[in-house]
Amino acid sequence: MAAGDPEQARYCGRLSYLCLKLSLITYYTFWVIGALVLAVGIYAEIERQKYKTLESAFLAPAIILILLGIVMFLVSFVGVLASLRDNLCLLQAFMYILGICLLIELTGGVVALIFRNQTIKFLNDNIRRGIENYYDDLDFKNIMDSVQKQFKCCGGEDYRDWSQNVYHNCEAPGPLACGVPYTCCIRNKTDIINTMCGYKTIDQERLSVQHVIHVRGCTNAVLIWFLDNYSIMAGVLLGILLPQFLGVLLTLLYVTRVEDIITEHKLGQSLFGNAPAPDLAGAGCCMCYPG
Repeated sequence: MAAGDPEQARYCGRLSYLCLKLSLITYYTFWVIGALVLAVGIYAEIERQKYKTLESAFLAPAIILILLGIVMFLVSFVGVLASLRDNLCLLQAFMYILGICLLIELTGGVVALIFRNQTIKFLNDNIRRGIENYYDDLDFKNIMDSVQKQFKCCGGEDYRDWSQNVYHNCEAPGPLACGVPYTCCIRNKTDIINTMCGYKTIDQERLSVQHVIHVRGCTNAVLIWFLDNYSIMAGVLLGILLPQFLGVLLTLLYVTRVEDIITEHKLGQSLFGNAPAPDLAGAGCCMCYPG
């Protein structure tokens, strides 16, 4: 073997180590994103508490943001600390946690597809629970109104779900009895909003009210939109799953490289025996890569 080959191998090893380290540090920008998501969630929850009249946290975006922010921040923080310190225990913990999260997401998606009828029923039942407290939970009210306007739908399974609300039930005494919110109504953008346009529609047949309100449920409407825009959904799923997969792969390669470096360093120390220690002036971060 040529005399320069060991030095070239050493250089290539150092380069691969630095490239993996920089790649992981760049990936851990999710730590900053997690902190921002957590901050937004906390602020939203503080604002929500000012107007909160319902104790349930059903579909509260603030709670979802806080939980998501905490998970992203803690997991990414472990990764940042592990990569900067070249700590094998933390690197492996980060890799396993990220891998478990990825498996849970994939398993949940597969289970939801296999048991799609039960999944749809679960969604409809939860939407009905939200409809019961429509005027008490402002978070759910805003979400439901937005979905009904955007997807041109009404209720969860269909427009009759609004009979679950105490004000829209046909036995209620008020003017909203047997009606649906105006966000269920069919109207042109130039029309003046008539908040009573869904008056006395719940007890009517679909054919008789389909020119007045949207009769299809929002669960089916959203699922149909997903199917019609499968390329967008594929891009979203790829954007969620790919960074996690790359994180696991890069961490695995990095752990392998750090283990090789530690082994080389220990071997060098054993060869020197009682002789003076080698010059580590060119050592990498954490003094684990000898110069």
